Amino acid sequence: MFRKILDFEIEIIRSNRRTLSIKVVDDGRILVRAPLRMSERQIMRYVYEKQDWIEHTMQKLAEERFRMESIPKFTESEMRKYILQAKEVIPQRVEYYARQMGVSYARISIRSQRTRWGSCSGKGNLNFNCLLVLTPPEVLDYVVVHELCHLREMNHSVRFWQQVESVLPDYKVRRKWLKMHGGELIERLP
Repeated sequence: MFRKILDFEIEIIRSNRRTLSIKVVDDGRILVRAPLRMSERQIMRYVYEKQDWIEHTMQKLAEERFRMESIPKFTESEMRKYILQAKEVIPQRVEYYARQMGVSYARISIRSQRTRWGSCSGKGNLNFNCLLVLTPPEVLDYVVVHELCHLREMNHSVRFWQQVESVLPDYKVRRKWLKMHGGELIERLP
């Protein structure tokens, strides 16, 4: 059910729940999740009470959209260059650490992913983001070791992180760099 209130388009989704919740969606809609038997009047009162929060959140979304649109994207030729560099550098680092760790892998793929820096399939295939060549070498090595450790532990358990730490005692510093700066690179993907 859609309502237009306070210059916002509000979608009410009723379900078998006990509480109300509001979510501002990227496209500017407001999703209100409500219990099945709650009156529309109660729901609207809740929305009015949250008006300041809604406006603040929508303003932040608009600012983020503007910021994203102003970030220069990588060109096709830049992307080709990064993929070629990654196809040269990453397999060397994988081979080095695989030998050191005593693990074997199936194949390596280089991609331009928006959500992952690397992944490991159950068949032992390794996938890496080409933008890793733009990170410091120790960060690239962290992602390589992380994925190689998944060949032994296909999860993020305590044992998994102990294996990562046994190869890279400072892995937390490397991971922190990726969390703090990696998004800046991903945002530039075309």
